[in-house]
Amino acid sequence: MSKRVKRKSAKSKRPKSKLGLPDLDHSKAAVLDSLRSPESKRGYRHAIDEFIRWYCSEPRLSFNKIVVTRYRIFLENRGLAAGTINGRLAVVRRLAYEAADAGLLSPELAGSIRRVKRAKKLGVRIGNWLTADEARRFWQTPDPDTLKGKRDRAILAILLGCGLRRRELADLDFTHLQRREEHWAIVDLVGKGGHIRTVPMPDWVKTILDEWIRAAELHAGKIFRCVSRARKCWGDGASSVARS
Repeated sequence: MSKRVKRKSAKSKRPKSKLGLPDLDHSKAAVLDSLRSPESKRGYRHAIDEFIRWYCSEPRLSFNKIVVTRYRIFLENRGLAAGTINGRLAVVRRLAYEAADAGLLSPELAGSIRRVKRAKKLGVRIGNWLTADEARRFWQTPDPDTLKGKRDRAILAILLGCGLRRRELADLDFTHLQRREEHWAIVDLVGKGGHIRTVPMPDWVKTILDEWIRAAELHAGKIFRCVSRARKCWGDGASSVARS
């Protein structure tokens, strides 16, 4: 092999400072393949696609700390909340890590991207914070005399009393409910990122949950099921996707 061919081959294998669309798509696929939760994949895909559109709108940008800092400023100028911006930056860092791991991006550049400063959270956190009385009235809103109302009460009680995510709620199985040291708990629950945890269940939540289980005549499998218009329990589970 000639020296010219060897130099060309070595140059082609050298990590880049600028990533083309094929490189970004390859790194995006690697990020999505590493995620287990469908919700996480959907969120990451949206954030990555948004970054790629911004990155490719200005040709020949280097993928480095300065550029990602500019992207943070772009997000701040859109008026996004600090938590949203920091979530988007975390996705970009993950994209850079996968690009470096595949030999597409210099490890030094990927390391510098990890050092991009997070957006500052100023003032108080916004949102609708419920008091204990408001939370009680909230879960008591569904009609307790209907099967759907009993199910919805149980769902709200677990979300409020145990702090489960939607996917965790949809995946809740009878095997998760166990009594530990004279108290009920949700054990071996696989949550975000594949982390396994045990969540204590207050007695009032267990009481409301038992009302739904008895009314639906459930004994095994997923705890929450669909309720038909004929007020019958059907199916082997429920979706975690919010519907109107």
